Amino acid sequence: MKQEWSYKGFVDEPVPGDIDVKSEIRELCRQKNAIILAHYYTEGEIQDIADYVGDSLGLARVAAGTDADIIVMCGVHFMAETNKILCPNKKILLPDLNADCSLAESCPANEFEAFVKRHPDHTVLSYVNTSAAIKTLTDVVVTSGNARQIVESFPKDAKLIFGPDYNLGRYINSITGREMLLWDGGCHVHERFSVTELKRLKESYPDAPVLAHPECKKDILDLADVIGSTAALLKFVSRSDKKAFIIVTESGILHQMKKEAPGKEFITVPSDENLSACNECNYMRLNTLNKLYNTLKFECPEVTLPADVIERAAKPIQRMLEISDRLGL
Repeated sequence: MKQEWSYKGFVDEPVPGDIDVKSEIRELCRQKNAIILAHYYTEGEIQDIADYVGDSLGLARVAAGTDADIIVMCGVHFMAETNKILCPNKKILLPDLNADCSLAESCPANEFEAFVKRHPDHTVLSYVNTSAAIKTLTDVVVTSGNARQIVESFPKDAKLIFGPDYNLGRYINSITGREMLLWDGGCHVHERFSVTELKRLKESYPDAPVLAHPECKKDILDLADVIGSTAALLKFVSRSDKKAFIIVTESGILHQMKKEAPGKEFITVPSDENLSACNECNYMRLNTLNKLYNTLKFECPEVTLPADVIERAAKPIQRMLEISDRLGL
């Protein structure tokens, strides 16, 4: 079969209609010693076929410890780059190279480098949702699940830069009493939740706690009962005796919530742009079963990085993992 490429960054090869795509994907993984990692924000059918589903911290840990020869990252581009940084000798595949991240894009490397150089006495903490180039300018990488603890591991008078998510940085400042310098970046999904609709839903479901991701804006977080990473929100849902929850993060997490807490009700908050639909990440939705099948079959698109970038970017990620392990995160 002739391999063809589309101009959109994925293998544009028709999948035979007479095959069981899911079974073929698992067989290709077995033949090639490949592992499929998926973020909570991907479609449910992608999560169901993955070897591991998690948030950024969990995905990084699995990538760092796997003995697979090939890692397929069903997520976005910076996640695949992180896998390559942690596993430079493994082949890292991404089903669609167009799967970017609005938060990572909000922090151009040349502009962030100039910002850092204006504050040479500051330690740089960067959210994992950044390009490899940003990580080379970073002292410690953080995730939404460990940002508070890593910030608090520094002396109270430490001068810190936090980028690129302004909302997460502002939230961490507010709960730690720090005054980190913040880069003004943001996630297009978490910044567009409707405050008006959230207030309406709180009135309609007075017994349902509001669960929000810290990438949301302050006026959303001020209305939240629980603020945490996707993994933390999932854990709260599974352990809570509440029967209904108002969810303020990307709707892909609902798939795992429904699996871990069957019978409970999950109410999503729409965006101001579309009050009739869930708030979804269009980049995450670029991961499909057909693209995953072709990615494994042809072992492309492959994500690669220069050796010097890998070496420099690995240091802040490894430091994050070391601090997280030490703190028991």
